[in-house]
Amino acid sequence: MKLWDKGIQPDPAIIEFTSGKDRETDICLAEWDIVGSMAHAIMLSEAGLIATEEKNDLLKGLHGLFLKVIKGEFKIEKGVEDIHSQVEEELSSLLGPAGKKIHTGRSRNDQVLLDIRLYTRSEIDRTAWIIFRLFTKLQSLSEQYKEVLLPGYTHMQPAMVSSFGLWFGAYSESLADDLSLLSGARTLNDRNPLGTAAGYGTTLPLNRQLTTELLEFEDVVFNSGYASLNRGKVEMAVANSLASVARTLGRFCMDICLYMSAEFKFVDFPDEFITGSSIMPQKKNPDVFEIIRARSNLIQAVPHEISMLTCNLTSGYHRDLQLLKPLVFNAFAEVEECVGILIFMLDGIKIRRNITDNPAYNPIFSTEEVNRLAREGIPFRDAYKTVSGMIEDNSFPVTTTKDYSHEGSIGNLCNDKILKRTESIMKCFKGSSSAEIEAKLMTKLSKE
Repeated sequence: MKLWDKGIQPDPAIIEFTSGKDRETDICLAEWDIVGSMAHAIMLSEAGLIATEEKNDLLKGLHGLFLKVIKGEFKIEKGVEDIHSQVEEELSSLLGPAGKKIHTGRSRNDQVLLDIRLYTRSEIDRTAWIIFRLFTKLQSLSEQYKEVLLPGYTHMQPAMVSSFGLWFGAYSESLADDLSLLSGARTLNDRNPLGTAAGYGTTLPLNRQLTTELLEFEDVVFNSGYASLNRGKVEMAVANSLASVARTLGRFCMDICLYMSAEFKFVDFPDEFITGSSIMPQKKNPDVFEIIRARSNLIQAVPHEISMLTCNLTSGYHRDLQLLKPLVFNAFAEVEECVGILIFMLDGIKIRRNITDNPAYNPIFSTEEVNRLAREGIPFRDAYKTVSGMIEDNSFPVTTTKDYSHEGSIGNLCNDKILKRTESIMKCFKGSSSAEIEAKLMTKLSKE
């Protein structure tokens, strides 16, 4: 079935090519396409465009399809172009003329825009809470190991005193910023495009504010032309925020790979968490972290792919935009899976203590010796020169976390402040599920 069927049968090869992978990717949109159709049916009835009985029949039919989706029984049949066509075909088969009225006042263009925004809002919320679990895990490890010193490196050379508390805490705050970016993408996404039709509005008396309220959007996309022009912009915002998460994951996993090496041995994992070599019995390979690092790099390429798809398009709809769906859908799945396995791995992390007792790290305490002389009144640059001449043949007094007091130092990690800020960010990621919205819409079923 094709919603644009005019009685002329196009060559099957054309349909197969232009449909692409829509039948596979559109299953992700099924529950939201049905929920969006329910809100649309209610609005059509309120606007006097369909009868109350027709609205009731449509809601009952759509409810039945929604239950099939939830049970995993809903399929896009071979020969059906996409999710929109499948839903309309099933409604028409079940209800006859009433089923055919569901498309009144909308185009596949605003329909897919709506589905993607509803799906994206849900995925943003789900992904954010998975990321928040990793955030809290890193915060917990930061507190647990805040007294354990660690060499801090610049230019890959031992530089200053750090701690595992500072290291874990740094990545937790990085995730907090990533969540802030994700919340911004959610705000951009949380506007209703339904009712803009093919991008130029309609002469029908649609009530766009009603569908906005029913579907729990913050507001409408006002300009009909912008609703289509906007496609790719929301996807880019989402992809950039997911790429930011991926950058955090990738760098953390690179640290782990380095810290697990024989030269460092700062951290380790139980044997059941790592892999080995087929010929080298001594090998303990950080495969999980290497794969997360690689997949994180691929996620960071998604914004560029979106840019290449959309950068030279004119206003209005183009079929090129169909290819945006798998890019964003897959990015969500990749981030969620990588974060999930990283949380699991961190449950088994082993932290090496007394690392800085190694004489090789004596020079990392030299900066604090400079600071000590500066506190005694010696000009800092003179103190710097004095201590630089002592590095080759002297050790320096070992500092502890208690010697650091300013915000963000190893003695004052400010984890409580980071947590408070992140909890504030998380307040926006609490949208209703498709089941909750569907149940609310079913209450609109008339008793008449």
